[in-house]
Amino acid sequence: MSTELTIPAELLPADGRFGSGPSRVRDAQIQAIVDAQPTVLGTSHRQAPVRGVVGDVRRMLAELYELPDGYEVLLGNGGSTSFWDAAAFSLVERKAQHCTFGEFGAKFAEVTRSAPHLDDPDVVNAPAGQIATPRLSDGVDVYAWPHNETSTGAMAPVQRLAGSEGALTVIDGTSAAGGLALDVTQTDVYYFAPQKSFGSDGGIWFALVSPAAIERIERIAASGRYIPASLDLKTAVDNSRKDQTYNTPAVAPLVMMRNQLEWMLSNGGMDFTTARTAESAQRIYTWADAVSAAEAFVTVPSQRSQVVATVDLTPPVDASSLVSTLRAHGVVDIDPYRKLGRNQIRVGMFPAVDPDDVTALTRCLDWLLERTLT
Repeated sequence: MSTELTIPAELLPADGRFGSGPSRVRDAQIQAIVDAQPTVLGTSHRQAPVRGVVGDVRRMLAELYELPDGYEVLLGNGGSTSFWDAAAFSLVERKAQHCTFGEFGAKFAEVTRSAPHLDDPDVVNAPAGQIATPRLSDGVDVYAWPHNETSTGAMAPVQRLAGSEGALTVIDGTSAAGGLALDVTQTDVYYFAPQKSFGSDGGIWFALVSPAAIERIERIAASGRYIPASLDLKTAVDNSRKDQTYNTPAVAPLVMMRNQLEWMLSNGGMDFTTARTAESAQRIYTWADAVSAAEAFVTVPSQRSQVVATVDLTPPVDASSLVSTLRAHGVVDIDPYRKLGRNQIRVGMFPAVDPDDVTALTRCLDWLLERTLT
């Protein structure tokens, strides 16, 4: 398919950003950064202006998720990748079980496998495009899996495993948080980064933690286990309660996230955000089911993500050529996850994405497919 094709302007989305992270940023978030100059930007993260931003974000996350009594919002620097290391030091006592059905669940499993102070993890695998669910296993004190697998577009239920009392349920919510419904009482730790539904930049992690998780963190910290200070979740607990981080955070992403949370809550909170992502998902999957050259990669409808859609394209359609043509028209970041190696598109549908833009994307795809298949 030639990138010289010109898609009619009336077919194009108003905003052509469909990335699975970093995701679409709203104009109001950029204005919030401008408005934070000079009272917040360029000031000490130990003083009231920046701590006020952190406090607002923690309070609004608690409101968004209707946190039960005793649950706390923690944060720290480094993103979800760093949180895996922190969890290996501060949450897993001896052995974790990981449900892996894509790249990101598998990476956390590799962290605990490599940790010299832990037993080898129990790993429940499923092929890409399917989901794996936890199973009771002797000696496991942490059950961990992704709520949404960003690499494959599969989403898994979040529910405590019956009979797992005494173990912690630790859920990676990085691409799910803010866009998929959650009963937080079914988790002990729900962690995520802000560059997906919250339309911010990476480099920070947040975690919604239960009293049982706090007790585990404090007990391990008191046990004498070596834990680097920057990965010590007890340090994160102590600092988060002061609305700060152990070391200097990137302040602009916090400002962006606060604005996004204000937008979410003012429009109805999780009811608003999940209805919006569900509508976008319905539009892209309905399109894929109706087009002969397209097929949803996740074959079980209930497991198809409402925030990251993956759609296989059949020959003679070349997904890379199609993606290049769309990029030339300002419709960007629908490339498949690189390690899957599939003839596929991947569409981020986080709350900031207008469902009408998803419809416009499908119209552009139809226009291009017609010229490929005829």
